[in-house]
Amino acid sequence: MMTEEDDLYPSSVKMRYPIFIFFKDVRHVFKLDELGSEIAQIALPAALALTADPIASLVDTAFIGQIGAVELAAVGVSIALFNQVSRIAIFPLVSVTTSFVAEEDTIGRVSSEAQESDYVETGSCVDTESNELIPQKECIEGTYRPKTLGSSFDVVKIEPERRHIPSASSALVIGGILGLLQALFLISGAKPLLNFMGISSDSPMLNPAQQYLTLRSLGAPAVLLSLAMQGVFRGFKDTKTPLYATVAGDVANIILDPIFMFVFRLGVSGAAIAHVISQYLISVILLWKLMSQVDLLPPSLKHLYFGFLLLIRVMAVTFCITLSASMAARLGSTSMAAFQVCLQVWLATSLLADGLAVAGQAILASSFARKDNEKATATASRVLQLGLVLGLILAVILGGGLSFGAKLFTKDADVLRLIGTGIPFVAATQPINSLAFVFDGVNFGASDFAYSAFSLVLVAIASIICLCILSSTHGFIGLWISLTIYMSLRAFAGFWRIGTGTGPWKFLRG
Repeated sequence: MMTEEDDLYPSSVKMRYPIFIFFKDVRHVFKLDELGSEIAQIALPAALALTADPIASLVDTAFIGQIGAVELAAVGVSIALFNQVSRIAIFPLVSVTTSFVAEEDTIGRVSSEAQESDYVETGSCVDTESNELIPQKECIEGTYRPKTLGSSFDVVKIEPERRHIPSASSALVIGGILGLLQALFLISGAKPLLNFMGISSDSPMLNPAQQYLTLRSLGAPAVLLSLAMQGVFRGFKDTKTPLYATVAGDVANIILDPIFMFVFRLGVSGAAIAHVISQYLISVILLWKLMSQVDLLPPSLKHLYFGFLLLIRVMAVTFCITLSASMAARLGSTSMAAFQVCLQVWLATSLLADGLAVAGQAILASSFARKDNEKATATASRVLQLGLVLGLILAVILGGGLSFGAKLFTKDADVLRLIGTGIPFVAATQPINSLAFVFDGVNFGASDFAYSAFSLVLVAIASIICLCILSSTHGFIGLWISLTIYMSLRAFAGFWRIGTGTGPWKFLRG
């Protein structure tokens, strides 16, 4: 008779050709079985939380676009610079935290289950809430005696036990330090950094860009802390709490934007102030919830090694995006404004797939900790298949709707014309982007940090060469051709690791 577990993972893990993992149980891709439900419960809130901030940035962009094309381009450069510097710290911090917390939480649960099993086998009593409501027999020195009538109906309020997760403390400490360092770096070096990004000292974009970057950098500690805490919650497979906190902060941002920008007449500075306030609000909400669930223990140093590996990876990734924004700025304010709109949409929609990556990472980290290769295989297959489907849907939506939606960001005819040129690239790359993000989550869930780091360094080198050549020969279009090559190579790197059954996936070869 087939059990529920057999039905969930019907085929053998051991495959003659590991590449077949991508087609495993493909007919069940939309099935809401136990695995499908678990992925959905993690991925949907995570995707909404991940896209909430880019959507808030799009609202910022729309408000700023009403001021003028110069201000829109200036803020575009500042946002690109801030985001790319942030990602150098954010990505390794969040990814390592998610995997470590999931592993530690799973190991803790397995140990607790084993202890409870031992208690049952030895005849020991395990107190539960129901023991306090219904008359039970107590176990004392191997004999049983009934509780007295008075004590049997005493209702005892049992406080939920807080988790002991050393990685949570490590994430907060590292996030706080990195946030302060980032703020100091961006504030003290705002002008030379903007010069590096292509804004010359006599450019009309310099003053608004410097104002926005300096003020927004004050929120860097909050950004790093909140994302570190999101990594902890993801490790618990709780993506709803970060969603609620993020939505609360972004709603505050959207409300405060027009007040500071137009009522107080602060312009781009008002947009930056509103964003900083929203980030600190998110951090306070998450910290309050985290302290109610986790004992903040002394930090664990293993974060540092794997964090360093991913730091190398993110620096490579970041340099590609930052360089593309810098080259767009060198093409002029019109090209930069169009590039900013296209890039924000490109990243915001692609991050929907990151929700699947988060779900895959959390479930896989737990599965590998339990040495459950069958569930690891089924999870990797399902999230990759869903990622491809999501990418195709996004491609259709953006291909048909972005040309109309672009008018929400600017009314400048030249900017709109260039946005129209970038739309085919933004839309066509969505399936590739989705797979690249999901592959990242799958490999992080397997704690394959070294491969993820060094493979992306090679991808970045090839992409930077393409970027330098194509941007000089084909201008704005060359930038998007280069970014398409970059994402394609990034997806291929993830495909190669699993498809060849190497590293943590060698069990696929039997």
